Amino acid sequence: MPADPPAHGFGETPLRRAADTSRGAAPGPKALGSGTSAVEVRRSQRRRRTVSAYREGDRTVVLIPARMSAAEEQRWVTVMLDKLAAQESKRMLGDSELAERAGRLSDQFLGGRARPASVRWVTNQNTRWGSCTPAEGSIRLSHRLQGMPEYVVDYVLLHELAHLLVPGHGPSFWRLLESYPRTERARGYLEGVVAAERLPHLPPARAE
Repeated sequence: MPADPPAHGFGETPLRRAADTSRGAAPGPKALGSGTSAVEVRRSQRRRRTVSAYREGDRTVVLIPARMSAAEEQRWVTVMLDKLAAQESKRMLGDSELAERAGRLSDQFLGGRARPASVRWVTNQNTRWGSCTPAEGSIRLSHRLQGMPEYVVDYVLLHELAHLLVPGHGPSFWRLLESYPRTERARGYLEGVVAAERLPHLPPARAE
């Protein structure tokens, strides 16, 4: 059997203990539609404790152990897509790319009405993800977003673009974000990050 292809740009992720008890033969590759980006899941009898993912043309390939259940497969596909997107976001988005992305998001979701004069990363925003100054047309995103999935960065960027048009958080503001399909998922991701940061950091256990 040929070796599994390497995960280009994203290494293997070890599995937690799985609840799957099936031991049947591995089915063939499965393609999952996700908008314009296809995801192909490939099961391998050789894999026991790792999952990996890589880009292959216009699709993403996720490699998983053959024994994995359908529920575990879905969970790990989501995890790996988020990790791969986060890596690409961290590598690709500088200030100039961020400004270009803002323009595309404005055109796609706001009819091109929001035109910021500047969009940049800043390191002095630790209690909020983004901010804007409508009078100046400037948008600032916290550096803490760097490395998060692209759809999360896009949501925060679109949120600030909408504030250039509507300053508050009233119904008219949220209507501007209704067309972005991943609003709830992005909000949930950020809420999870905030919740994790608030967890107490317990000291390591000492050996008896």
